[in-house]
Amino acid sequence: MNDDALLAALGERITSLSPELIDLRRDFHAHPELSREETRTTESVARRLADAGVAVRRLPGTGVVADVGAPEPQYRVALRADMDALPVRERSGLRYGSKNPGVCHACGHDVHTAALVGAVIALHAVEESLAERGIAVRAIFQAAEEVMPGGAIDAIAAGALEDVDSIFAVHCDPSIDVGEVGLREGALTAAADQIAVTLHGRGGHTSRPQLTEDLVYALAKVVTDVPAVLGRRLDPRTGAALVWGMVGAGRVANVIPSTGECRGTLRMLDAESWLTVGPLLEEIVHGVVQPYGVQAKVERLKGVPPVVNTGDGISALRRAALASRVAPVQTAQSLGGEDFSWYLAHCTGAMARLGTRTPGGPTYDLHQGDLVVDERSVALGARLLASVAVVRGLDARRTAPPEDTA
Repeated sequence: MNDDALLAALGERITSLSPELIDLRRDFHAHPELSREETRTTESVARRLADAGVAVRRLPGTGVVADVGAPEPQYRVALRADMDALPVRERSGLRYGSKNPGVCHACGHDVHTAALVGAVIALHAVEESLAERGIAVRAIFQAAEEVMPGGAIDAIAAGALEDVDSIFAVHCDPSIDVGEVGLREGALTAAADQIAVTLHGRGGHTSRPQLTEDLVYALAKVVTDVPAVLGRRLDPRTGAALVWGMVGAGRVANVIPSTGECRGTLRMLDAESWLTVGPLLEEIVHGVVQPYGVQAKVERLKGVPPVVNTGDGISALRRAALASRVAPVQTAQSLGGEDFSWYLAHCTGAMARLGTRTPGGPTYDLHQGDLVVDERSVALGARLLASVAVVRGLDARRTAPPEDTA
C-alpha cells in the first residue's frame, strides 16, 4: 500500500477499536494507582498488547515497553504514555469513578495510556508495511510522571531509548476542544523544582518577643520577600515563579515556636537559568532571615527541565494531525512541569496537547478531582500517535543521505 493508504488503514483500525479503548480507559480510571505503584495498570497494558500479538518487556518496577515494525530499522520512533494517578479525591460523579479512595486520574494519564495501547495495536496490524519502509516504533508506558524528577529517568536508564531517533507524546488539555490538538515549537512547559525552607530559632512567649528569635515573623518574610527578591535578581525573561503551597509553624497563640517551614515550587521558562538558580536562592533566603537571628535550611529537589519541542517534531505532528482529522491549533507555553523533557534531552521529538473539552461544555482544570474528559479524545489521541510515528519515519527516509555504493 502507498503512504496515504497506510495512514488511512491506521485510522480505520483505531476507529474499529474505539469502543474497546474507551472501556479500557474507564477501567484505568476506576482503578488509579500512584507513582511507582502502577502494578495493575502495567499488567493490563502488557496483557492486552500480548493478546494482540505484540511482544512486550517489563520495565524494572512498573512500566512496559513494546516494539513493532522493522526488526532492523532505518529509523525508530518512540511513543510515550504515563500511567500514574494523583493523590486527589475524585469528585467527578462518573459511574466509573475511582474505586481507590483518595486517588484519581486527575491529569488524564488514563487517556494517554489507553490511546497508546490503541496506537500500538493499530501499528502492529500494519507491521509488514512498516518493515517495508524501514520504520520501527517503540511504545514506552512509563511509571511515575507525577513525582520529581520523574519516572522517565528510570525508563531511560532501563534502555527504553536505545536506538530511538525521535519521540512523541500527547497530554490532555481540558482548555482545548476535542478534535483539536495544541502545538508549539520550542518550549512547551517550564522547568519545575520543589523547594523547602526550614527555620530554627530560640522560641519563647509572645509577650517577650525581644528575648526570642521571632521565627513566625521571619517565616512570613521568607514567604513574601524571597519570591519578590528572586524576581529582581533574575532576568525577567526567565519567567521565574516561586509559589508556596504549605506554610507551618507553631500550635498555640501565645508561644513563638522554635521551628517552622514553608514548601512550594520554583518554575521557570529558561533552562539555562534553571541550572544555575540554586546558589542564588540560598543567598536570598539567608539574606532575608539574617536580621531576625534565625537559622535557615534550604532544600531544592531538582525536578524537570522544560519540554522543548523540536521543529521537525512539530512539523511531523502537524501533518499527522491533518491525516488524523484533528485540527492543529497554536498553544501557549505553560509553567507546568513534565518529565517528557528528559527524553528530549536524548533525541528529537515533541509533545502535543490533546483537546479533551466537549465543545460548548465546561472547562475543567488538571489536577482537580472534578476533571471530566470528552472520551472521543481517546481514539483521536491513538490515531495521532500512530500517525506521527509513520509520518516521522517517512520524513527521515526521504531526507536520509543516499547510501555510498562506491
